[in-house]
Amino acid sequence: MAPPLGNDNGKDRQGQGLRTPRAGRALRRRSVLAGAAALGTLGVTACSRVPAAGKVEGGDLLDRLRDAGTVRIGVAGEVPFGYIDEDGEVTGEAPEIAKVIFPRLGVPNVTAVPTEFGALIPGLTQARHFDVVSAGMYINPVRCEQVLFSDPDYLMLDAFVVKAGNPHGIKTYEDIAKKGLKLASGTAYAEIEYAKANGVKEVAVLPDQVAGMEAVRQGRFDAFAGTNITVAGVVKGKSGVEATEPFQPMVDGAPAYGAGGFAFRLSEKRLRDAFNEELLKMKESGELLRVVKPFGFTQDEMTDLTVEKLCPPAGEGDAS
Repeated sequence: MAPPLGNDNGKDRQGQGLRTPRAGRALRRRSVLAGAAALGTLGVTACSRVPAAGKVEGGDLLDRLRDAGTVRIGVAGEVPFGYIDEDGEVTGEAPEIAKVIFPRLGVPNVTAVPTEFGALIPGLTQARHFDVVSAGMYINPVRCEQVLFSDPDYLMLDAFVVKAGNPHGIKTYEDIAKKGLKLASGTAYAEIEYAKANGVKEVAVLPDQVAGMEAVRQGRFDAFAGTNITVAGVVKGKSGVEATEPFQPMVDGAPAYGAGGFAFRLSEKRLRDAFNEELLKMKESGELLRVVKPFGFTQDEMTDLTVEKLCPPAGEGDAS
């Protein structure tokens, strides 16, 4: 994976929660940055004991959720990963998975708590505004030290928005670097670090994929980097731009896996494991693809990667 830089301490967008697809501005959840520095901005509740740093425990949250009948999911608005639609309902790839799995765990109601992306991990682990992060969050070693991840529910490749006809023949980050082209990406996008790791000296940071598409169309940049689904979605039906073929980004000679999953508190291994069992059933039956297909996901994004593959051994701490 791309080398983590530190903590998710930036605000991805306007800091006002979710926006609808109509607004066209989307929060990014996939940065290689992880969410510790923002902890100071959120209060800590005393609803239950917090385990020592790096310590994984069994936890009783699953029992409490069953008693309450409701789970609160933290969502940062980005189409198609998790957002509030024009009818005010939470939807997207991750929330729709949550709506399937939690009732099977005995928790029939799923309630969304909108937040900015940089506040997702502290909102889960410290302020406890919600019970699980359901935002398609990229799994990386830094985050693995702060939360327990589920197995990934998707594996994403990268792509570029380029001018129609791809006049520079751009296929990878190395093409950008070798040809000295102008590249942009979105706020806190993991693609920024992927590009730099492949020799791109400067990556302009734009608010999101919509701004990136417009910048390429206007000729201010030669390409805008994002995930293949994000890029394909933003250019759909637009003139003057197109999406390149998806490709696997590499960092230091190894694949930088764009794999996203659900995040749980370190104290809630029992809930995470129960969630994983249901997720595996969905994968094996093909139900997972059926659930996420309306959001642009295909068989190409399905993966049998596990969290153990993506998190270093130390990320699990000392299980008890």
